[in-house]
Amino acid sequence: MQPAYQQGPISHVNASPARDPYSQPGYQPYSQPFPNLSQLSAALGGLSGVPELEVEALRPVNLLQERNLLPPRPLEAPEPNLSADLKKVNCSPQTFRCTLTSIPQTQALLNKARLPLGLVLHPFRDLQQLPVITSNTIVRCRFCRTYINPFVTFLDQRRWKCNLCYRVNDVPDEFMYNPVTRSYGEPHKRPEVQNATVEFIASSDYMLRPPQPAAYLFVLDVSHNAVEAGYLKYFCEALLDKLDKLPGDARTKVGFLTFDNTVHFYNLQEGLSQPQMLVVSDVDDIFIPSHDSLMVNLKESKELVKDLLTSLPAMFSQSKETHSALGPALQAALKLMTPTGGRISVFQTQLPSLGAGALQSREEPNQRSSSKGVQHLSPATDFYKKLALDCSGLQIGVDLFLLSSQYADLASLACISKYSAGSVFSYPSFHHIHNPAQLEKFQKDLERYLTRKIGFEAVMRIRCTKGLSIHTFHGNFFVRSTDLLSLANVNPDSAFAVQMSIEDTLADSSLACFQAALLYTSCKGKRRIRVHTLCLPVVNQLTDVYAGADVQAITCLLANMAIDRSVSSSLSDARDALENAVVDLISAYKSNVSSLQTSGMVVPAGLRLFPLYILALLKQKALRTDTSTRLDERIFSMCEFKTQPLQQLMRMVYPDLYRLDNISDQGALHLNDSVVPQPPLLHLSAERLSRDGAFLMDCGNVFYLWIGKCCNEMFVRDVLGCPSYSSIPPNMGHLPELDTPLSERVRAFVDWLQDNRGFSSNLHVLKNIIIFFTQETILSLFYNLQLHILFYF
Repeated sequence: MQPAYQQGPISHVNASPARDPYSQPGYQPYSQPFPNLSQLSAALGGLSGVPELEVEALRPVNLLQERNLLPPRPLEAPEPNLSADLKKVNCSPQTFRCTLTSIPQTQALLNKARLPLGLVLHPFRDLQQLPVITSNTIVRCRFCRTYINPFVTFLDQRRWKCNLCYRVNDVPDEFMYNPVTRSYGEPHKRPEVQNATVEFIASSDYMLRPPQPAAYLFVLDVSHNAVEAGYLKYFCEALLDKLDKLPGDARTKVGFLTFDNTVHFYNLQEGLSQPQMLVVSDVDDIFIPSHDSLMVNLKESKELVKDLLTSLPAMFSQSKETHSALGPALQAALKLMTPTGGRISVFQTQLPSLGAGALQSREEPNQRSSSKGVQHLSPATDFYKKLALDCSGLQIGVDLFLLSSQYADLASLACISKYSAGSVFSYPSFHHIHNPAQLEKFQKDLERYLTRKIGFEAVMRIRCTKGLSIHTFHGNFFVRSTDLLSLANVNPDSAFAVQMSIEDTLADSSLACFQAALLYTSCKGKRRIRVHTLCLPVVNQLTDVYAGADVQAITCLLANMAIDRSVSSSLSDARDALENAVVDLISAYKSNVSSLQTSGMVVPAGLRLFPLYILALLKQKALRTDTSTRLDERIFSMCEFKTQPLQQLMRMVYPDLYRLDNISDQGALHLNDSVVPQPPLLHLSAERLSRDGAFLMDCGNVFYLWIGKCCNEMFVRDVLGCPSYSSIPPNMGHLPELDTPLSERVRAFVDWLQDNRGFSSNLHVLKNIIIFFTQETILSLFYNLQLHILFYF
């Protein structure tokens, strides 16, 4: 983590939980009135021209007094203090966000603020509108290679100044013509200069080889453990159903490989009457039995592929083989995919036990809730990392589906996806009969996975204004150079984070810009470049830095930094660093804005949720202690933090809670022909629950609908379709489509929440229990850190 967060742990006050921390000697209750907005604006001197929203973001909030911190609607990204024209063309915060929407002029000012500087990026997300530009000339700065964008300056019709390196470039003749307006002589009105996110159709200059076809290889565990879990039947059914919807064109290739203690290949060459199985039993010296019939054209061999998928579950239903040769299967998959590149999808149900990459159990169940330190967060072998790097160099991405009821050493297995720009999916205790919730999640995830768009042989480069520098990336990728990421595959559900520093003063700049360029091959074989450009103001006042702080982006970046630190150092060091980040902020704000407040635990309003988010983060599986957590589940949670888009990650850290039994159309959204209610957000505290209500908690990857014991019978009847509370089934997992106004409102709201994410989320209806969100109530969460901070001051 950055030097600002490297101080050691602070000693805790030796106090029991039952004791009131505010009655300790030396603690003075805060009694001074807070200034109103006009007083605050006057006190901050140089902010007379700052919009009222930014002044509100600086309003001091005493965390020891103010309880209603949560806004009634989901938190929006702070709006940069830019002119209206620049705001209109700036990049969407759903795609590109910075932890500070006002960039400090110097590293010294950044250090004084005690906040991290970094970017959160979701470069390939699904977009409803995307300007696609076809041009013989892609205009770029000839010095730093920045793509022309809305924040360059046109000195005249023939010259433009780069907004990153400030060099002057000539405007090409072709750029003088605007294809949208069909007019000549207005280069500043071209779509590249009117949109912060654009996609170029790339020329042959951006190709090292002809664009590859879409190629998919499925590597399937068929050992006895896999047969018992029962996933294979549902995988085959899903792929059969979505075979025609796999992203690709007439060149699309597919192949299949199964394994237990041996590796099985399938000859699907056009002209055969049925698929042929080829078995390689020497897993210590794996080889490819045929080089031209195992990866086949999907269109030409579709009937053979369907025959194979229909027969696969029965072929291994009586298998008693308990060993798993995953490593040799992956070696074979690499050899199969070498000529083209593409995507390998691995389905694994147990610890690999044969051949290269064999692993042994490292988990100690009696240490799952230990507070002394969590061991084995690093891989046990470098086999999977080396294999992933080989895959990345050959433009092969590997996605891992782990469907295990036992420890499988995900810390080692996940490397195959981490370094090849793949994805990791985990379904703990998966069983097709005994765990229907995980089966449903697997089916929904697989449906999205098989049909979502994909980019092949991709690279992404991030450029920034002169004086700023990138020093750490977070996500799944291989770093090819200081600012270039190699992404064998890119998908719309993965995100990245970037840590930055200020190397040279930005005093001569009023704006700082960041540009991410993603070069990839589409599933149709087209080379494309997607470019995102973000523009932010440069400031020289600490108050401006605080006013533009993005608390959610800060939390996301710190989570990534903490995950890295827990692996490279220890989990306790990572937790201490997160707590110190909160202490540092409160201390810096108190000492540097002391003219406003002299006592109390005070933070600017824009960062009032920061301690709450950090406390919730410390309760996540990835970082929690003193709570029994399986090692694989902890590792998977870490993987999610490194790859999830910000909105999804924040719902996991601090879920959204809504009351639904009194839902109405007041303040509803009107989308197309539907009305979507917007109930207010509630704090995640037990005091917000009541036995006469129904509450929905959105955790990102799952919904919980809690029905209080005394809930209105009309809600139970009109929404759940049950005559009474007692008749609600114990494993209810869906909302029936009932022809009642209340049912339509609730379903419209839940569907709207569902539509705003990539993967579908399961719904669980719960009753007869009290949910203590994020382990304890927020007050008890807060207690832990209050002792820390009170002692510090």
